[in-house]
Amino acid sequence: MKIDFQKNNDGLVPAIIQDSSTKNVLMLGYMNQEAFDKTVATKLVTFFSRTKNRLWTKGEESGNTLELIDVKLDCDKDTLLIQVQPTGPTCHKGADTCWNGTNTDTYGFITSLETTIANRIADADTTKSYVASLVASGINKVAQKVGEEAVEVIIEAKDNNDDLFLSESADLLFHYLLLLQAKGFQLNDVVDVLKSREK
Repeated sequence: MKIDFQKNNDGLVPAIIQDSSTKNVLMLGYMNQEAFDKTVATKLVTFFSRTKNRLWTKGEESGNTLELIDVKLDCDKDTLLIQVQPTGPTCHKGADTCWNGTNTDTYGFITSLETTIANRIADADTTKSYVASLVASGINKVAQKVGEEAVEVIIEAKDNNDDLFLSESADLLFHYLLLLQAKGFQLNDVVDVLKSREK
């Protein structure tokens, strides 16, 4: 890996720190050649601190280290993407990220949909919300709806109409997410179970 440390007059390159599992960006630091070499040698992310004017290993005081998992170099060879396994919060102010974010798995639109479902359940206006009315009818009705949608997916899987198959699949996924919420869970809880089975 040939990093262009000479591109900037200070001999530093930006190092974007990303959680290797959640893919969330945790922080931005700077590295010189010595910091990079120490990071690779120790497997603990080390920066060059511009305020302290010295090498600084993340967590040397707090214990909240960043274990090196992988390093990628950008196309201009002057910016690093460093994937890590964090121990504790990354920000020195105690947050998971330096943007005050929570370092949890997110699934883009699916996570937004989960939030919408949770809001509809919390609103509990059964006259305006299908979600609220279905949940109000009881867990048996919610579970029954998932079963009905699963059967429809199976039926459409045996035919050759892709549009209907995808439509029924969307219905099944929606109602499954709803069932999870009705039981007090989210997709992350299911993913954790799957991760525990990984060998």
